[in-house]
Amino acid sequence: MQKSPMTAQGLKRLEDELRHLKTEARPAVIRAIAEARSHGDLSENAEYDAARDRQSFIEGRVLELESLISTAEVIDPSTLSGNRVQFGATVELVDEETDKESTYQIVGLHEADIKERRISVSSPLAKALIGKDVGDSVSVPAPGGDRTYEILKVVYK
Repeated sequence: MQKSPMTAQGLKRLEDELRHLKTEARPAVIRAIAEARSHGDLSENAEYDAARDRQSFIEGRVLELESLISTAEVIDPSTLSGNRVQFGATVELVDEETDKESTYQIVGLHEADIKERRISVSSPLAKALIGKDVGDSVSVPAPGGDRTYEILKVVYK
């Protein structure tokens, strides 16, 4: 089985979600199904159908999380250093056209969250950054045309 790189924080988030599904969501949906059954005819019972759909989602997500956790290869960015961009790096960039600065952390596929400024190691931006140094410029394909960024800072925390 192929290992999936992940930060310790990413692994903890997956473990927390799995724990929540097993200890809270799963028992709640079982209670909802039991209550819906008590209302009689299941063929036209929307509550029962919704609860069964929710149960199916929960069970599928539990299996997915267990698989992700079992194949996780935890990489601790705090043990890394230097000015070269690697997995786990927090990279400060400036768009060379607009002078807009932005910061992203390069993380595993299953912990990426653009709202939190965490991008997947397999994203076009991360692929362009990996292996580059502070001061380098990178070109990234974008829907409106290629964007060029300069790497201002690389931090491992």
